[in-house]
Amino acid sequence: MMEYTSLPINTQTEVLPRPGFLEIENLVKSYPTPDKDNFVVLDGVNLTIGEDEYISVIGHSGCGKSTLLKIVAGLEKATSGSVRLDGQEIRQPGAERMMVFQNYSLLPWLTVRENIRLAVDEVLKNANRAEKISIVNQHLAMVNLTAAADKYPDEISGGMKQRVGIARALAIRPKMLLMDEPFGALDALTRGKLQRQVLDIWENNRQAVMMITHDVDEAIYMSDRIVLMTNGPAASIGEILKIPFERPRVSEAPLKEARAAMRNSKEYFELRNHALNFLDRYFTQDE
Repeated sequence: MMEYTSLPINTQTEVLPRPGFLEIENLVKSYPTPDKDNFVVLDGVNLTIGEDEYISVIGHSGCGKSTLLKIVAGLEKATSGSVRLDGQEIRQPGAERMMVFQNYSLLPWLTVRENIRLAVDEVLKNANRAEKISIVNQHLAMVNLTAAADKYPDEISGGMKQRVGIARALAIRPKMLLMDEPFGALDALTRGKLQRQVLDIWENNRQAVMMITHDVDEAIYMSDRIVLMTNGPAASIGEILKIPFERPRVSEAPLKEARAAMRNSKEYFELRNHALNFLDRYFTQDE
């Protein structure tokens, strides 16, 4: 059997061989209710992520995974505990943490180029016009959207819209990329292609990534570790699985053959079953 970096329920303590880049300690998130009893969404979450590590968070609806991502983004505040990025407490949104949403979040009256340029103008205020144009063009090329640069969002496909969102996030050179089910709204063929493109971009521009997903196969393919959340309310981290496959995952071999070889391996089979068995074991209520 494979060895997993797993943690017992409600007693997780995460240790990396070097100081963590993102450090979440004893995080609790609750909301007040009319009967004055707080509704606890997250209870005692501890997680450390390295500065160039790709982490996926998996859990059924109601386990607080999107809430956790929003707290890291600074869009919501923790009730107690701490979240630190590079040693600094996260208290509000910041350009060092960029979010990629499932629903694209593009401004429909701006072209592809203008949607990316908007973020560059807002964050890279010290760059001159030529530098900004260069950055936008570089990131258009990075996601293969140069030919569609002057199209509006309603003139391009869902996969292209998501690539615009990714290019916009990367263009301001954040320290951390946060993705909330970025491929969830796409069809299977588009999703697989975009997964490979995102992974290829990340391999060449390493940064910390925290991705929310429902897809175990997607998480195994893209991640260094998978965080499995227990059922909510009062959810916490149940296990953390270390992915044994070497990088780069986007190999020089034909892409379909390379991914198929990984999926057909004994290690992949055992890891996938372990994750699915965890979900079956701890997620029994209807979503």
